[in-house]
Amino acid sequence: MSEREAVDALRTLGLSNYEAQVFVALQKLGGGTAQEVSQISEVPRSQVYGAADDLADGGLVEVVEASPKAYRPVALSTARELLTDRLERETSRAFDRLESLRTTEVDHGDDRDVSVLRGQQPIDDRIAALVRGADNTVVFVSPAAASTTPDIAAALREAGAGGVDVTVVTADDSLEDRFGADHVTVFVMSEDNPADFAGRALMVDDRTVLLAAETEDEPVDEEAMWTGDSSIGRILAAFMRSGMESGRDRHTE
Repeated sequence: MSEREAVDALRTLGLSNYEAQVFVALQKLGGGTAQEVSQISEVPRSQVYGAADDLADGGLVEVVEASPKAYRPVALSTARELLTDRLERETSRAFDRLESLRTTEVDHGDDRDVSVLRGQQPIDDRIAALVRGADNTVVFVSPAAASTTPDIAAALREAGAGGVDVTVVTADDSLEDRFGADHVTVFVMSEDNPADFAGRALMVDDRTVLLAAETEDEPVDEEAMWTGDSSIGRILAAFMRSGMESGRDRHTE
C-alpha cells in the first residue's frame, strides 16, 4: 500500500486529512518534532501541532514534553483497536439518529421498475429477498458454490420447503451434496453442455428476473439489474426458461 493509499484509508476511518498525514509521517519516523513531520509530509509545520494534538486527544499519539515538543505514535495494534471502536461508535450513533428521524417505511419502488444494484452484499440481500417472496417457481443460476451464500441457500431451502418449485443451475457439482436432503433440485451442466456463465441469475415466478455480473471496477465487485412483474421481466424470464429447458434436453440425450 502506498503512502497516499494509507492516508486515504485512515481518512475513511475518521481521521482528517492532516491527522492522517501526520500519523503516517510519525509511523515512518518512529517519532519526531513538528518540523520533522512537516519535512516528510505535505502538512505545514503550523498545522502539524493542531493535528498531532488532536491525535493525542484520541489516544493515537504520545506527546513528548521536550524542547521542541515531539510526538510519538502508539503501537499499530493499539491504533487499530482505537480506530475500530471509534468507527463502530460513530456508525451506531449515525444509524440511531437516522432511525429516530425516519417516520415511514422506506419506499422500495414499484417492482415493475428496472433497478440497478452495485456491490455483492446488496445483490446477495436482494436475491434472498426475491426468493423468499416467491409463490410458485425459483430458478437460481449459481456459477460456483461460492455464488450461493449461506443466506441465499437458506432462502432457497425455505422456499422449497414451502412448496415452491426451486431449481439451482450450476457448473459446480458440490451443490448437489449441499442441497441433497432439501426440496431443491440441482441441475449440473455436463461437459457436453458447458456452463459459460456470465454471472449469477435469478428467475422468480416466470416474471421477476435478476441478472448479475462481476466487474473489475473497484471497489464495486459485482453489478446487477432486476425487474419484477414487467414486460422486460417476462421477456427475460421467457429467455431464461427456454435456455434452461434446452440445456435439460441436451443433458438427457
